[in-house]
Amino acid sequence: MTTVTPTASTTPAAKRVDAEPRVPRRSPTRRRSTPLTIAMLAVLAYFLLPLFWLLIASTKSTQDLFNSFGLWFSHAPQLLSNVKATFTQDDGVFGRWLLNTVLYAGASALGAALLAAAAGYGFAKYRFRGHGAAFNLVLGAIMIPTTALAIPTYLLFAKAGLVNTPWAVILPSLISPFGLYLMRIYAEDAVPDSLIEAARMDGAGEFRIFCTIGLRLLAPGLVTVILFTLVATWNNYFLPLIMLNDPNLYPITVGLSSWAAQAQNGGAGASSDMLALVVTGSLISIIPLVLAFLLLQRYWQSGLATGSVKQ
Repeated sequence: MTTVTPTASTTPAAKRVDAEPRVPRRSPTRRRSTPLTIAMLAVLAYFLLPLFWLLIASTKSTQDLFNSFGLWFSHAPQLLSNVKATFTQDDGVFGRWLLNTVLYAGASALGAALLAAAAGYGFAKYRFRGHGAAFNLVLGAIMIPTTALAIPTYLLFAKAGLVNTPWAVILPSLISPFGLYLMRIYAEDAVPDSLIEAARMDGAGEFRIFCTIGLRLLAPGLVTVILFTLVATWNNYFLPLIMLNDPNLYPITVGLSSWAAQAQNGGAGASSDMLALVVTGSLISIIPLVLAFLLLQRYWQSGLATGSVKQ
């Protein structure tokens, strides 16, 4: 006669344990720091307050800018009339400035992204003599301020006869040492070496591999460089100021600065509401940048995150 030994699941103690209801574990609560919250709200107000003031000021006339409270609307808001006056002032030169800025920033951003992608891909996937020294030279170029290169660039372009042309603004903006560094770090993880070797075994050339495989895998990083270069060229003031003499070639930054000088000095073409037009033009000038960041935000975030963690 065999004796059956009760298992742990059939013992009375085990049954009592199984019968007891399981209490779900509580997730650790996040501690809220009041000083940190206040600091974050202060930082948020620091960044948003100028934009809020710009929006409010764009609805006022020049007299209301000085006679009314700065952070609230006047008794007679006139945003639409200010926008209309901005685009009609000086025979519609503001629209030409806006198109010039789009041309300079768009061409510079696309060109700089492609050059940075090609150079970063080359530094990441190829080894050649002077590889480390060349890349260290690029890192050193990041530390040089662009204003220090403005005068030598002007002298160089004056010798080439390119001063007072769109190329005087576009060509210097194509060089982005930070974009090259970013694309090199991104390409190291985004483009697998095994995929490149497989393409070589299939008979693909190096340029074809870069165009058909590399650029597609580097797309998020390209968007990141495009956004950085777009903002830098859009807000660039000093380079167009020394390179351009024709008001029809001005970008928005230099054009609005000339209007502000007219408003202060009462020069030719100045009107009583010139200062209000400068403020309204500043508001219009930031709208394309805001739209670009909103439309390309997810690509920008993924481009910054990729390559930050080594597996």
